[in-house]
Amino acid sequence: MTTKTIVRASLLAGVAVCLFGSVPAMAADAPAAPAAPEAEAPVDEIVVTATKRETNLQDTPISMAVLGNEALKERHVQSLIDLGDGAIPSLRISTFEARQSALTIGIRGIVPGDANQPAREQGVGVYIDGVYLGRQHGLNASLFDVERIEVLKGPQGTLFGRNTEGGALSIVTKAPTGEFGGRVTAGIGNYGQYNSQLHLDLPAIANIAFKIDGVIQHQDPTIKNPLAGQAGWNQYHRYGGRVTARWKPVDGLTVDLSFDKSRDENTPFYSQLVTVNPSVLPKLPSIIDYGYGRATSADIGVPQQPSVDKTQGFTSTIKYKVSPALELRSITAWRTVSDEQWDNSGGAHRTPVFKANTAFSRYSLSNLDQRQFSQELQAVGSFDKIDYVAGLYYFSERANDAARTPNTNLWNSTLTGYSIIDPSTYVSATVARASIAYAKSYAAYGQATYSPIDPLHITLGGRYTKDKKNGTLFTVNGAATNFTFDQSNSRFDPLAIVAFDVTRDVNVYAKYSTGYRAGGASSRSLNYRQFGPESVKSYEVGIKSEFLDRKVRLNLAGYIMDRKDSQVDFNFFIPQPNGTIRNTLETVNAAGITKIRGLEADLTVKPINSVSLGLSYAYTYTRVPAAENTVQEALNGDGKPVFQDVFIVFTPKNALSGTFDYKLPVGGAGAEVRLHLDGNYSDPMYTFDNEPVKSDKSFIVNARLSLADIQMSNGGQKLTVSAWARNLFNEAHIYRRSAANAATLGDYANYNAARTYGVDATVSF
Repeated sequence: MTTKTIVRASLLAGVAVCLFGSVPAMAADAPAAPAAPEAEAPVDEIVVTATKRETNLQDTPISMAVLGNEALKERHVQSLIDLGDGAIPSLRISTFEARQSALTIGIRGIVPGDANQPAREQGVGVYIDGVYLGRQHGLNASLFDVERIEVLKGPQGTLFGRNTEGGALSIVTKAPTGEFGGRVTAGIGNYGQYNSQLHLDLPAIANIAFKIDGVIQHQDPTIKNPLAGQAGWNQYHRYGGRVTARWKPVDGLTVDLSFDKSRDENTPFYSQLVTVNPSVLPKLPSIIDYGYGRATSADIGVPQQPSVDKTQGFTSTIKYKVSPALELRSITAWRTVSDEQWDNSGGAHRTPVFKANTAFSRYSLSNLDQRQFSQELQAVGSFDKIDYVAGLYYFSERANDAARTPNTNLWNSTLTGYSIIDPSTYVSATVARASIAYAKSYAAYGQATYSPIDPLHITLGGRYTKDKKNGTLFTVNGAATNFTFDQSNSRFDPLAIVAFDVTRDVNVYAKYSTGYRAGGASSRSLNYRQFGPESVKSYEVGIKSEFLDRKVRLNLAGYIMDRKDSQVDFNFFIPQPNGTIRNTLETVNAAGITKIRGLEADLTVKPINSVSLGLSYAYTYTRVPAAENTVQEALNGDGKPVFQDVFIVFTPKNALSGTFDYKLPVGGAGAEVRLHLDGNYSDPMYTFDNEPVKSDKSFIVNARLSLADIQMSNGGQKLTVSAWARNLFNEAHIYRRSAANAATLGDYANYNAARTYGVDATVSF
């Protein structure tokens, strides 16, 4: 019996024990009293920490969205990539290239292109418990015990700081309670899925409370690899753990210490040919399939093993309540992420030419290692009619990478078959490119809200930031080089908000803020060409309202963003003399102003206590000035400038998400049936900065049906059993499309994941 079989059998046994072990205890329960008439209840209050203090969502004058723990479970969200279906319309999450090992995260049209390079920054800050994560790598690790995910839209330069011109995605985890309790989850699904979670709170000893979290998630490939013994596409095996301690030595002092470690083994989505250039069609090998929709098996087998992401970190958060009006805080964190990439996603579908006895199938092999340290000091307080936050911030990072792209397959003399090249000839081959980059960021910030009269609130803030970055590109095309860049930037980002409480349940606001993204250099260029920072000015107005006895919540926001010196990518796959394909990418600053305009609406309706309806909409208009294509200029070799239209990627003009939740009490002992449905629509969108091709429109439906909170015994244990489905109707759409090889072959694309479904059981104690 294999290890995988043993694990699955253990999970099935755990589910069976949960299901059948609960029946006698349920039968022993006393008869239930008649159900009372259903009371009407308002929409749920949502607490957020967007202003570094706990506030009601409706009283916080910025546009934001929140997904709580329950909402994440209902959507079967295991990692951030599961929010790529559009659960929050303004938030767009996708793979970089076809890879799950690095995620592209954008808000309001601020979306990084190739931000997985060591010297390139994100435009949206991702935070876990207040700690900024510097790289896209590792963002798809398993989520631990999440209290909520807050998505702050628009520049957050005052309080969240570094590289948050588009917004911030803030993950808040559950803290230790100091009381014994927890829950265990086990589940299985199609494509060989299994998952298990343990969240355990231990009783406080000597004022120290401990919490232990462990997670494992597995899925076999959804697209098969015909080559025996090799990994398929869109598979993953994630696991990790975290230990948290909360110490309260004296009144007012809280010390939280946590250590986490995760591993994510995954393969990319399959890249398949969707169109063929008519001039190529007569010589296209007959064994290549194209244009048939989402594949279930590749036409050509290729060597491939899972990429491996490893993340770990230590965080210390100290809060000291000096007085009722002042709290001092310190957040110290060390984090690392490493990535071993093995991406053979395209077979012959990304090869620009077909020749007899010629190598093909680009295997993108790379390594990245990043280490970061951050320290933040905060003072959060109030006096008279003023609430304030002040702080100091320091961030230091080192990141290095190395890459090579050998070919793994070899055509025969008639292009009717192929063989596999001996891996020993390329696995340890000479590195094609390698670089190292360093970054330091220093900041001082402050923000204060003054309420001269009860309904009026005036907020002013600012952040001074100084960034220092340098790096070396020491290998290009396998040859030693010594290209360097050294960049230092400083700036001040202001914020001003005027908010007015029209009534207790209706608040309006107007906001002005700025933000920026640091510059850097492209390690995929031939000479480490550097680019400057980009900045954005944002103007926003909004209304937050509740009415009909708070059964209806409607929040609206409109904004104008003007982005200067936009960082855009020009990407080319250039054949090399040795038969490999070099991915040459230059990042340039587009001259002029990039215009981004948008509207956002969030509606929640709770007509009766058992039913909740939600609807969220985002409209986004974008226009980028033409930018100078230095890669094409170099290829032309005539010294003439080339200006080209460019686009903002992964930003649909219209995006919509709707939810339906229903709860029905059963049995009279607190148990209930829960039904959740959500539908998520997106317009087509550009997926490469320099290519005028778009993805398909999409409409993804997810569902979950649960029998929840079944009383198992007098000890208080409760059981929840659920059946879930993601992409319920098995909708297929292209989420990423490239015309890079259109002239020599055709467009290739990546489709979204096929329908997945399963059952799981959770015991709470």
